[in-house]
Amino acid sequence: MTAEQAREEKQRLREELAQGTVTLGDAVRRMRKITGMSQKEYARKIVGISPRILAEIEKDTGNPTLETLNKIGRPFGYQVGFVTRKSAG
Repeated sequence: MTAEQAREEKQRLREELAQGTVTLGDAVRRMRKITGMSQKEYARKIVGISPRILAEIEKDTGNPTLETLNKIGRPFGYQVGFVTRKSAG
């Protein structure tokens, strides 16, 4: 992925996160892919968690702690917090 493609993908991801149209697992997977790293590399070198935990999060089956989520999002400037949800109807 070129630097320009990475910028575009980061912007798309920001927009989808703001709209609430992306799952946690998909967002994490996309962040990792923007870096060009494997699950093992991103988990160990960037986040400091086991690759198994990262894989579960990417599959939307994990139950990560807030600390883990903050570690995952930190390289992209994200922090876990409360967001306003759009009401249905």
